[in-house]
Amino acid sequence: MNLSERDKKIIWHPFTQEKTAGFSIAIKKGYGSYLYDENDKSYLDLISSWWVNLHGHAHPEIAKAIYEQSMALEHVIFAGFTHKPAVELCEKLHALLPKVLSKFFFSDNGSTAVEVALKMAYQYWYNQSDVERTIFLSFEGGYHGDTFGAMSVGAKSGFHNAFAKLLFSVLTVPFPETWNGDEEVENKEEHALEVLQNHLNTCSDKIAALILEPLVQGASGMKMCRPEFINKVIRLVREYKILVIFDEVMTGFGRTGSNFALEQTEIIPDFLCLSKGLTGGFLPLALTVTTEKVYEAFLDKNFTKAFAHGHSYTANPLGCAAAIASLNLLMRPNTAESIKKINNAHQEGLALLKTCVNIKYTRIIGTIAAFDICNYSTAQKLKVECLEQGLLIRPLGNSVYLLPPYSTSDLELIEAYGKIQNILKSIT
Repeated sequence: MNLSERDKKIIWHPFTQEKTAGFSIAIKKGYGSYLYDENDKSYLDLISSWWVNLHGHAHPEIAKAIYEQSMALEHVIFAGFTHKPAVELCEKLHALLPKVLSKFFFSDNGSTAVEVALKMAYQYWYNQSDVERTIFLSFEGGYHGDTFGAMSVGAKSGFHNAFAKLLFSVLTVPFPETWNGDEEVENKEEHALEVLQNHLNTCSDKIAALILEPLVQGASGMKMCRPEFINKVIRLVREYKILVIFDEVMTGFGRTGSNFALEQTEIIPDFLCLSKGLTGGFLPLALTVTTEKVYEAFLDKNFTKAFAHGHSYTANPLGCAAAIASLNLLMRPNTAESIKKINNAHQEGLALLKTCVNIKYTRIIGTIAAFDICNYSTAQKLKVECLEQGLLIRPLGNSVYLLPPYSTSDLELIEAYGKIQNILKSIT
């Protein structure tokens, strides 16, 4: 019995209908932008293994940092204790972020980073005896994770319908997704702002916070909006003293062409959620970053105002060491150059795909490129054929996206687009 068969007998995989799913591909190693299966077949990882891998698989500098840290300290309780990797990581991030984002709270993954922000936002008001602020604002199609708070604010994403009766109250706003050549974007934005204003007119004093994925809604299909729309939304909600949460779990660390998507707006949020690429794809780690003003609302001689939240592996030293190494790589000039080359290759690649009559809504930001295909079944055929030809993609519904590690060369990416073009022409 090979590894894939053994897997099928015992493993329950995420986001998978196990009844209809075939055998999983057994991967034995990764190097650079490629994964290798048991038979040494290579796959160009065009989705950064669920958007976590920044610099390529098995990067030796990150691996070395983890090894060296493991020989000194693998873990320590983070209540009443601290360690150098945690402090150094937060100092490095603070230097990259707007200075007002100065307090860092560790957790384990993107969902919990969001959960922390939601709980902090609610308790911020609660600690000031403003107990009526129990409602959150979010965008239709937004996806913020799979814990109950995160599911609640992503309630209209379609991922969590089975849990609808268990989720808390959320007001949603249409997301004015746009693409190359979109002539209706201003009308869509105006409508979204009208819906938002109606919510504010009705119950602004009951809204704790607005949460959004700045510039790109990832899991709903790499849907993109304009920075000027984000600016208008945040200015409006702040007229009503509503807190703002930026979920940059996916968009952080260079994905949108800047270190963080917030840099392309005029906005500094009250909370910033980070994970995925934080450790360069090596280990689970997350941060919720907030302001001194929010932090001070939790300070009191009485413990009841403290933020009573934590995880056993909070600020794990190995994860922190990986994140420091990944940040050091991110800050190198050659990484910025790679990000530019990937963007240019996306431009060239999507222009190539325009010869395929079955695609529409092409869109690019930074290292993220996406297009919609005629239907779901065609997208799934494309996925299967790409795997046959050594390309790892994972369509989101009928949306196909490419989000490669920064180790991917422009030539590799253009070659991948050529293969996708040929496959699309053959299956439709």
